[in-house]
Amino acid sequence: MSKTLQALFDYLDNLDARAPLDELQEQLASIDVKCADVAEFIRFSDRGYMRNLVRAGPWYNVLVLCWKNGQRSPIHDHAGSSCAVRVLRGVATETVFDFAPNGQVWATCSRSHRPGSVVGSQDSDLHQVSNLQAGDADLVTMHVYTPPLMWMGTYSLTDSTRGQEPMFVEFYDAAGI
Repeated sequence: MSKTLQALFDYLDNLDARAPLDELQEQLASIDVKCADVAEFIRFSDRGYMRNLVRAGPWYNVLVLCWKNGQRSPIHDHAGSSCAVRVLRGVATETVFDFAPNGQVWATCSRSHRPGSVVGSQDSDLHQVSNLQAGDADLVTMHVYTPPLMWMGTYSLTDSTRGQEPMFVEFYDAAGI
C-alpha cells in the first residue's frame, strides 16, 4: 500500500534530529505523490529555476523546484544537510563532481532520473541538477532537506574559487538563487 504526502509530513514532523539519508530516501520513495498533489506550488520563472516552499519544520524543509528547459542549478554541495529528491515530471539530469588534484572541480558522471526516481546527496557531495530534455519540456522535482539547508557551497568549472548561496525561506520564491 502506498503512503500519501501527509505520511511524509508526519514522519518529518516527528524528527528530533537530522534524518539519515538512506531513511529519508526510503520515505520519499514510499509515498504516492503526483504533480496534482502539489499543484499550488508549481511555479516557473524565465530567470532561473524556482524553489517553492511546501512545508517547513524545525528539522526539515520540503520544496518543489520547477525547471524550464535549459535551466540548471549551480554546481553545489549540501553543507550540513541531507537532501532527497524525487522527480515528479520530466527527466532530471544530475552531474556529479569531485575535486581534481589542482583544487578545481571536474565532472565524474552524469545520469538521467525519470519520474518517480529518488536520489540523495549530503554534506560535501558535489552535483548539479539540470533540465536538458528535448524540446521545451518542463521538469518538476520535490526536495526534502534535513535539517533545513541554510547555505549551499557553490563551485566553478573555470577556477578554484568557492561561493555560497543563501537558502533562507525569504529567498525560496526567488528564481535561480
